[in-house]
Amino acid sequence: MADQTILALDLGTQTGWALRDREGLINSGTQSFRPQRFEGGGMRYLRFKRWLSELHQAVGDIHAVYFEEVRRHAGVDAAHVYGGLLATLTSWCEHHNIPYQGVPVGTIKKHATGKGNAGKTEVIAAMCSRGHDVVDDNQADALALLHWAVETQDTHEAEV
Repeated sequence: MADQTILALDLGTQTGWALRDREGLINSGTQSFRPQRFEGGGMRYLRFKRWLSELHQAVGDIHAVYFEEVRRHAGVDAAHVYGGLLATLTSWCEHHNIPYQGVPVGTIKKHATGKGNAGKTEVIAAMCSRGHDVVDDNQADALALLHWAVETQDTHEAEV
């Protein structure tokens, strides 16, 4: 798994992402998919798909994608956005024949902090303690997921 590129995503309007390249270097950040003025409802998903394709082209290849599997949302709008991004991500992965896997939030938090019910600040602190310059909880969640994937998974186990 050391020579494979892995992408981890915390899906949402403000999507957190973390990517480990073939050399083991980690890059991360957040990407906004907030609707823009005068855009139709589906444009955020087209922008997300374009962003995935640009990222894929920039790194040359992505061998596995992991995403935070959310089972409960605070609001209906957040649930709809998550569902649309998830559908876009999984169809994009299928199109590019990239294995993908959802990972429950509690699993990620437990691996990062030792507690499955850790708060946002605890996950941010855990990622900072690993040497990452974290800007928000979305980026921290993606980094925590990436570390979970690198440390516990064989990329061949992800399903296509």
